[in-house]
Amino acid sequence: MIGDSIILATAGYDHTIKFWQPHTGICTKTVPHADSQVNDLAITPDKQNIAAAGYQHIRIYDINSNNPNAITKYEDISKNVTAIGFNEEGTWMYSSGEDHNARIWDRRTRSNNCQRTFQAKAPINCACLHPNQAELFVGDQSGAIHIWDLKTDQTEQYVCIREK
Repeated sequence: MIGDSIILATAGYDHTIKFWQPHTGICTKTVPHADSQVNDLAITPDKQNIAAAGYQHIRIYDINSNNPNAITKYEDISKNVTAIGFNEEGTWMYSSGEDHNARIWDRRTRSNNCQRTFQAKAPINCACLHPNQAELFVGDQSGAIHIWDLKTDQTEQYVCIREK
């Protein structure tokens, strides 16, 4: 993986993370993720680590290592983690899940504890960081879209009203 400018990774219900050469379609490495299925993957901006979201946890693996074990583990999540991602510096990570929570994790601390939480009224399906790095867009199973302002810790909620 070292020296590759493009990293293609896949994962799913087979409990593995696979790395591929995009130009040849050859699988170059398989990392076991025995704890659960993988619901989402995110690569750090420096392309050194990959985060895997699963059932009740997030695991971070070293992309360039042959060590199949996670280098960091995030726990204390009660249900499936549905989305993960990193800010552009890779200093913090966000996650969302079926436990109704979107979380911010400071990767610079050794505690691996969640630093901030937003709670929706329904399980969260997706989350996406705005390019301004200050707002997290969160979509939940009720159809609501929440915009969490990470600077002020305020949220706005938008609900789709269907016309008949």
